[in-house]
Amino acid sequence: MSSVASSSTDHHVLSDVIPGTWVRDGLLAVGFAGAIAASAQMQFALPGTTVPFTAQTFAVLAGALALGRGRAAVGSLLYLALGVVGLPWFSGAGPHTIGYIVGFVAAAALVGTLARRLGTDRPGRVVLAMAAGNLVIWACGATGLALVLGLSPVEAIAAGVVPFLLGDAVKLLAAAGVLPATWALVRGVQRRRSPLRARHTGA
Repeated sequence: MSSVASSSTDHHVLSDVIPGTWVRDGLLAVGFAGAIAASAQMQFALPGTTVPFTAQTFAVLAGALALGRGRAAVGSLLYLALGVVGLPWFSGAGPHTIGYIVGFVAAAALVGTLARRLGTDRPGRVVLAMAAGNLVIWACGATGLALVLGLSPVEAIAAGVVPFLLGDAVKLLAAAGVLPATWALVRGVQRRRSPLRARHTGA
């Protein structure tokens, strides 16, 4: 986990504004794992599928946009590892949902990378990154359903993707509004602080 952008062409992510180095990165990764776990508890059943609707996709994708690849990948892997060893924080729907959980890890790494490459201060870029992450989660989730339940590809998509399209679209649009608005707020605060620092330095 690097506390700075990896090249001159990379963009900052929101968590970069928090001062610190590896300690900050570790705490953010742990917090990300906890956020995924908490979002798994906010669930309800949908007709036509045994996979519960949760807030996890929003937590994973929006969190990855805010954290960047390294912190998001480590946090999602921590969530997966601690769930596997027995922490009761998976959504509880059964082994057929393991594909989604694996997809969270892959999507977090991808979306975190896109956040660095594209930036997250414009709605269109947020939509692009989150859409890519959703595709990864859907693909992994449907594959898991097909393998565990013996479904055909069409059946797996019907049960594991279609019921979530509308909800995931709403989450995507929410993130497309929240991330740029947060950047605008952060930059406004930074601009107000800059003259104060300049006056203090010149005093």
